[in-house]
Amino acid sequence: MTEIVIAEEAPDRGEAVELLRQFDALSNTLYQPATRPRPGAAALLADTTRFFVARRDGRALGCMALVRNGADKGELTRCFVTQEARGQGVGFALLTAAEAAARAQGMRAIQLETGNRNIAALRLYRGCGFRERGPFGGYPDDGVSVFLEKTL
Repeated sequence: MTEIVIAEEAPDRGEAVELLRQFDALSNTLYQPATRPRPGAAALLADTTRFFVARRDGRALGCMALVRNGADKGELTRCFVTQEARGQGVGFALLTAAEAAARAQGMRAIQLETGNRNIAALRLYRGCGFRERGPFGGYPDDGVSVFLEKTL
């Protein structure tokens, strides 16, 4: 199997758009619309956001956005790996790249919100040192959201 390559890409072009569509479709199967808070398209295009796409042999396999949400903090959002690429290290590769970018930007911590039904993502984040914390950034404490943070 060839190497996974992570690169910054525009979230509103090419295969990135399809990855985000698949992310939304998966979210719709797991959660009610009211319990799916996430930054909108404008936030993904902001200067404070870096959008990463994972590829193998040129094919897009997943994505993750890093949004600066404070002087020394960032938020991971829109973290997604395609069905056929799950279990192949794509999420770990994206997370490693996002953490490196956060450190390079002087961030001391990264936060994220995910749903309690996203078991694979929770396993990845917790296995990579993320710890539970309270709500942040206006997310509701709705019993569905799980809030995590990692000190860098």
